[in-house]
Amino acid sequence: MAKQTTRFNGEDSSQLINILSDGTKVKGDIISNGDIRIDGEMVGNLATKGKLVVGNNGKIHGEVQASNIEVSGFIKGKVTANELLNMKSSARIEGDIIAGKLAVEPGAVFTGTCSMGASKPVNEPEAKK
Repeated sequence: MAKQTTRFNGEDSSQLINILSDGTKVKGDIISNGDIRIDGEMVGNLATKGKLVVGNNGKIHGEVQASNIEVSGFIKGKVTANELLNMKSSARIEGDIIAGKLAVEPGAVFTGTCSMGASKPVNEPEAKK
């Protein structure tokens, strides 16, 4: 489901908010220019030029790329945030992290490596060989 936050004229797709609701499971890759909120479960890669929010019940199994990422739920896979990765106290990440900046609340857990600093811009997920 996509919600447009500005007037409906189809001119600015960066204002779209895509929501995967709690209780919904999606298998496959998602590529978007707008913001995305995951409260359900996703198996596949996700790339957006906007912000990604993973809610408390949200689960992602796959590679994630976004400008800004806020995690309260679970991600298993490589996480790339070009600007800021914000891990809330309930966040769990299993995989490598690449972020411009990293904010971690007490209680958040991640297993893997973390690289901070300049990263490449968000592109479509790399094809598996």
